[in-house]
Amino acid sequence: MALAGAGFQRRLVVDLNRCQGFAQCAFLAPDVFALHGDEALLFSPRFDEAQRDRVEQAAAACPVQAILVDYSDEPTKGAEPHVG
Repeated sequence: MALAGAGFQRRLVVDLNRCQGFAQCAFLAPDVFALHGDEALLFSPRFDEAQRDRVEQAAAACPVQAILVDYSDEPTKGAEPHVG
């Protein structure tokens, strides 16, 4: 995996249809992932450099590979929620 530089955006993409609620991610990166109830995963789609190692470990530990860590120098158009 390429290392992210200072100008890179860091974000998570989680396939919630694939997620089975094993909670390995919540155990390894509790500042980014949390379970709500027995199976609903809550996560912060953006994370900073200080969380990078834990987030990468959490993605690697996912038994169903539902977590993608995206390092991109492209702006993330349409990633913010839209109401209306």
